[in-house]
Amino acid sequence: MSLMEVLRGLGRAVAHEIRTFRGALYRRIALDPADERSVVREFHRLYFDARAFDMTWRNTYFMGHAVLKCPLDLWLYQEMLHSVRPAVIVETGTAFGGSALYLASICDLLGAGRVVTIDVVERRGAPAHPRITYVRGSSVDPNVVARVRSEIGGTSPVVVLLDSDHRRDHVLAELEAYAPLVSPGSYLVVEDTNLNGHPVEPDHGPGPMEAVEAFLARHPEFAHDAGMDKFLLTFNPQGYLKRLR
Repeated sequence: MSLMEVLRGLGRAVAHEIRTFRGALYRRIALDPADERSVVREFHRLYFDARAFDMTWRNTYFMGHAVLKCPLDLWLYQEMLHSVRPAVIVETGTAFGGSALYLASICDLLGAGRVVTIDVVERRGAPAHPRITYVRGSSVDPNVVARVRSEIGGTSPVVVLLDSDHRRDHVLAELEAYAPLVSPGSYLVVEDTNLNGHPVEPDHGPGPMEAVEAFLARHPEFAHDAGMDKFLLTFNPQGYLKRLR
């Protein structure tokens, strides 16, 4: 490749970046931040409520297995796992096993890590994978917590994802039980903090968001990682808790 070709390619790249920046700057000047947040909230409600028509997150699959999550959050999980390189991922709320399979498949790509997933219900057709261990029982049952601790052993790092019963008291009990397992620099993710009007299902009652607020008030070693808000839409607002120490 000649020097002139290199310079022309560089010029096109610079021009593209200038146009992109100009558009972003104009939008920031012309659009009130409150209006922008309102647009995001309305789309969040539209996307979430479309489940009633068997659309969006109620009709999302990974390798043929249902995954009851927002695809943007799944992408964040991929980035998180690549960064942390966990030895163990603990998931509460197996459901149909699609998310456990997704996480195990990311571990395959990374060449390390395994998934311990917990649910009170054993569903037929759950995916089999050598990196997945299924645990039956309540995530807050002391015997189940002890089983998870034994599965982890002395390995680290550990990532924990909470997605079972969404009532505040249950989520708070999970947070207290599983937070000590999370390695410094790793993540404790509380899913579905969008419930109870944040911004969906305003009649849900105190749920994951309220549990996170209570937990953070007495656990300064954790803080929400605002970098996880970068896609604007997440089912887990304020729920990506990073262990600082």
